[in-house]
Amino acid sequence: MPSPEISPERIFQLGSNQSADFEQFALEVFQFQYAHCQVYREFVNALRIDVASIKNIGQIPFLPIEFFKTQQVITEGQTAQVTFTSSGTTGDTSQHYVADTSIYETSFLKGFELFYGNPNEYCIMALLPSYLERKGSSLIYMVNKLIQLSGHQESGFYLDNLKELSEKLSAFNKNGQKSLLLGVSFALLDLAEQFPQDLSHTIIMETGGMKGRRKELLRIELHHILKKAFQTKAIHSEYGMTELLSQAYSRGAGLFNCPPWMKVMIRDINDPLKLLPKDKTGGINIIDLANIHSCSFIAAKDLGVMRGKNTFEVIGRYDNSDVRGCNLMVV
Repeated sequence: MPSPEISPERIFQLGSNQSADFEQFALEVFQFQYAHCQVYREFVNALRIDVASIKNIGQIPFLPIEFFKTQQVITEGQTAQVTFTSSGTTGDTSQHYVADTSIYETSFLKGFELFYGNPNEYCIMALLPSYLERKGSSLIYMVNKLIQLSGHQESGFYLDNLKELSEKLSAFNKNGQKSLLLGVSFALLDLAEQFPQDLSHTIIMETGGMKGRRKELLRIELHHILKKAFQTKAIHSEYGMTELLSQAYSRGAGLFNCPPWMKVMIRDINDPLKLLPKDKTGGINIIDLANIHSCSFIAAKDLGVMRGKNTFEVIGRYDNSDVRGCNLMVV
């Protein structure tokens, strides 16, 4: 169990994720996870890093996200209350062993409230067919809880009933009902093609991913199509993944911000221990302090760029063939 000094309660007491409090807490979490998460400890040792020399978060090694596909990334003495799995082919899925679901719930609820307010202010409609068709989705877990907290009788999941969804969206947009439509990219495109309409007073949020149903598009292309079809000025985005217990949000232009207990940094894809400055494209590193019982320091497979002190953009993804000279993937 974490010591009282790094108890989960401290995670959500942080004010700004640029603060000294965040850095100090992150360093404490690093030392705790090095001591108590075997997978992370062996990874750090393989890099021959002197743990005692880590004095700032820029020196912390980030665990490649691929380890969640082959290893049980969980701190010693913990057992999983739930195991979240990523979409993908058999043998190519990540598994996140979550020891305390209350931490996940606190993280996504406080994160949502920070950016959008109380979920009970909204009718929340989810268009997530590819996620509903499988088990173990952390996104479905989150959205289901938000729908419950919404309390609106029309809040819920919509699978293939696009016509019914379209009619409800149209009515709510006209009568001023505060509404959030959250969907996977290919399903939102289906809705846009079959039922284009004025949804200028509706928050439309994409969660990314064509899931093999359509040709992959750049986020800017996707948003252009959706904005035109739904006559809205901005498309919102949610940035999360199976291996994390926190989400970043974009309220337009593809620019994301994190909650106070989460931070993104950009690494050089050819020298993954080197961090890049603002406006330089590289791999996305994520500190998610809500991952207290697994690993809070994750090197994702997404490409991104910092656009401001606390703002980042997701450019796309890369595979191993793009990482020349990177040996972190095979440690």
